[in-house]
Amino acid sequence: MSPTYTAGSLVTARGREWVVLPESASGMLVLRPLGGGEDDIAAVFPAFEEVRPAQFAAPSPADLGDQRAAGLLRTALRIGFRSGAGPFRALASIAVEPRAYQLVPLLMALRQRTVRLLISDDVGIGKTVEAGLIVKELLAQGEASRLAVLCSPALAEQWQGELREKFGIDAELVLASTVTRLERGLELGQSLFDRHPFTIISTDFIKSTRHREDFVRHCPDLVVVDEAHTCVAADDAQGPATSATSQLRYELLRRVAADENRHLLLLTATPHSGKESAFRNLLGLVRPDLTTVDLESPAGRARLAEHFVARKRADVRQYLTKEDGLADDSLAERTAFPSDRWTKDEPYKLAPAYRALLDDAIAYARDRVETAGLQGKREARIAWWSVIALLRSMVSSPAAAARTLETRSESAAARTAVEADALGAPLTRDSSDSDRLEGMDVVPGAAESEQGDPLLRELAVRAAELYGPASDTKLKALTKHLKSLIADGYSPIVFCRYIPTAEYLETQLDKKLGAKTRIASVTGTLSPQQRLERIEKLAAEDADDPAVRRVLIATDCLSEGVNLQHSFDAVIHYDLAWNPTRHDQREGRVDRYGQKRDQVRVITMFGEDNGIDGKVLEVLFAKHRQIKKDLGISVSVPDETASGVTDAVVEWLLLHGRQGTQESLFEFDGHQESFDRMEREWNSAAERERTSRSKYAQRAIHPEEVAREVLAVRAALGGSEEVRSFVLEALRDLEAQVRDPRDGSGDFAAQVGGTPAGVRDGLAAVLGGRIVEEDREIPFRTSPAIGRGEAALVRTDPAVGALASYVLDSALDANTPGPRPARRCGVVTTDAVTIRTTLLLVRYRFHLTLPSRNGERQIVAEDARLLAFEGLPARARWLDDDAAAALLGARAATNTHEQLARNQITRTLDGLPELRDHITEYGVELAADLDASHRRVRKAGDEIVRGLKVVPQEPADVLGVYVYLPQQPATPSSSPSSPSSVSTVTGAEA
Repeated sequence: MSPTYTAGSLVTARGREWVVLPESASGMLVLRPLGGGEDDIAAVFPAFEEVRPAQFAAPSPADLGDQRAAGLLRTALRIGFRSGAGPFRALASIAVEPRAYQLVPLLMALRQRTVRLLISDDVGIGKTVEAGLIVKELLAQGEASRLAVLCSPALAEQWQGELREKFGIDAELVLASTVTRLERGLELGQSLFDRHPFTIISTDFIKSTRHREDFVRHCPDLVVVDEAHTCVAADDAQGPATSATSQLRYELLRRVAADENRHLLLLTATPHSGKESAFRNLLGLVRPDLTTVDLESPAGRARLAEHFVARKRADVRQYLTKEDGLADDSLAERTAFPSDRWTKDEPYKLAPAYRALLDDAIAYARDRVETAGLQGKREARIAWWSVIALLRSMVSSPAAAARTLETRSESAAARTAVEADALGAPLTRDSSDSDRLEGMDVVPGAAESEQGDPLLRELAVRAAELYGPASDTKLKALTKHLKSLIADGYSPIVFCRYIPTAEYLETQLDKKLGAKTRIASVTGTLSPQQRLERIEKLAAEDADDPAVRRVLIATDCLSEGVNLQHSFDAVIHYDLAWNPTRHDQREGRVDRYGQKRDQVRVITMFGEDNGIDGKVLEVLFAKHRQIKKDLGISVSVPDETASGVTDAVVEWLLLHGRQGTQESLFEFDGHQESFDRMEREWNSAAERERTSRSKYAQRAIHPEEVAREVLAVRAALGGSEEVRSFVLEALRDLEAQVRDPRDGSGDFAAQVGGTPAGVRDGLAAVLGGRIVEEDREIPFRTSPAIGRGEAALVRTDPAVGALASYVLDSALDANTPGPRPARRCGVVTTDAVTIRTTLLLVRYRFHLTLPSRNGERQIVAEDARLLAFEGLPARARWLDDDAAAALLGARAATNTHEQLARNQITRTLDGLPELRDHITEYGVELAADLDASHRRVRKAGDEIVRGLKVVPQEPADVLGVYVYLPQQPATPSSSPSSPSSVSTVTGAEA
């Protein structure tokens, strides 16, 4: 009859040690490798495979390590933990080390039975990571079992990559382009949302009634909505396309949110962009009562604070400092955002031939609008959109102008004026809605019939003749700005409005920017995956040459969804957008957390004599910049407001021509109402944002609470400096070639071609085989925000994990060939102690009972602790935790006699049984601390902690034993026969 094993006990099977998990049943054991993670779990049937109780072997006195052995083994052990015993189940298993401020939404979430949060941190702070932490935690705790992320198509693959690479969640993309393939694999009557538990769904897919209804019926219990402000509309929203799209999304989310047991995370950097009713509708998705709560009252603000977090960069640039109410700055965390943007508006003037072409185009546009106005409302609207397309492409580039003049207008197919607006507006206006970026970089077309207009064909021929810097002064000015940025060491992105412009610039700039400059373009002609591949290819080209600069030319298909801060550090707005929010989106691709430059440069090019750019700058951008200066954040201008202003600009241009451009647009009485409305609505939005950041900002979690949990996490998992020291020392001991510039950054690089095969194999699996095979330098960065082929010096980085796994395995197996950085025993003679002191590295296992709304969950978790005592085991005087940890820094003051070292370690190992009572008692105390920590984090309600238990599993494992001997006073010189002449263990061996 097979023995019965309790959860947490150790067994030996398949040639290794395992921990028995609570999911085990009669006749079947569910096992996790000792120190392994969730991905390593296996089922074993004792009736068919040999399983026997395992006893963790004591260290061998014959395998002594040096003064660093204890620290290396401890860190390797903690890095390997993927099932920590603390209240944050997910932190041990993710591949990103969150900033302390990113724990705030997580703490807020864990205090709610059903999580409902509106996360509105500023652009670039890391809302995706904050949401990912909550998602991973809810899944790990069993509070949620399925996930759906709703986002724009342009953001879908970005979300998929973030969830997979940072949080180990493999989500299926549900897009208009993938749904047919996904549905082919379904069984009869099965929903794809049941088939695939983790999905990322584009909002264009949900527009289909059939798919929308299927989603609502089978909606997961955890939903994340990105760019949530685009999913609500003001009660009095204008514009058929805008209101219909937003209303459709809003109705969908209302139905999703109606299930009060469904977790819902809403993400947006601009919760107040638009009108008050839109903001209230957004709050109503979080909780219906927030729609009408009095936010001017303290009680109302406190109610909102439980569900709303909104912080600017300035709020978190330095966090957990004395200014946050802490006693000192010992936990202070400084986040490396770029300090500021260097911005400059750079004008250019048209060449004579281009100026003549534009004048003729304006004259044609004026006549066309006047003629269409006499033909009916439909014809007038078609003509209006064709004219805007013509003028915008004309000031973009001769290539865009020629293509537009040859292309039929999208709105020409409309049967009504309303339909003409719905077709024409998206292609000619710059909506702040990121859902409308995809496919919006094609030229909109100006011709109103298949045959075209002879005048337009003539203008197209003239535009094609203006290619090149001789006639295109805008291109010439761009070349000058690029050369200046490149000379200063920058790698810029050039943003254009249209595909032909981007392709034109790539061709014209080729070989014009120096031999060390690489150029590529990315437009909507590529799929999202192809865009990423082209960017990665550009970033990897001559990556080993620090003198190489890169220029990326892109349309607004990249202004959202792709983070480019690792490879680019400047932005040139080649085409002025007609909504300042679009510029913020572009700049936000590089000006965000992880940008290595302290200052990002931004150049906005504008034609001072083309009759359009100057007016848009004067009205829209001046106001936008003033609000940003006053508040420290951007406030979006409502789309309909921006459109009203740009309509006025076009009408002004048609009425006055370019010769009227020196007059103030505000002197145009016919549009004073549009400007006044813009001023009122924008000021109102800014005031709501100001109020939100001051009155409604996150108050539910005090920095002291965050600091307490950060301390607990670091005690269990270690901090960044410990990881850096471990990686640096381990690589050197494993005979890697390490280049440490000691430039204050903490970064270093290593070539691992000379390391043992096990190290190379582990790193190749996570960094790429070619990097290891070709013995390229691997950059190790102190920042968790890294590029491809780099490693972050954080415990959850896969490369660090691979290195720690090898160090731990080689320490436990004395027969491992080649260098072994860590050992399980050591004897060090040091001036750090005055009496014989012993340090123990102990691994504890705990059986946790975690209550949730889905029932209790049984978990086995691990923790590693340092225990230290003075004297011999029989009369041990135990030291506190701080004193034990301080021993890791003790350094050998002299060599230790080899026989003396063996005698001392053998004596201590023989006395281990006498230490068992204290080791067990320590485990009981640790379990009580963990219990209190779980209850503290979930202190919102009794139902969240009722039934919580933390029980230590005996016996604990003594992984390491290290004896520290006090340095003896100097004695007179010994005779040749004295003990000092016998072999010794050096500080590097003892």
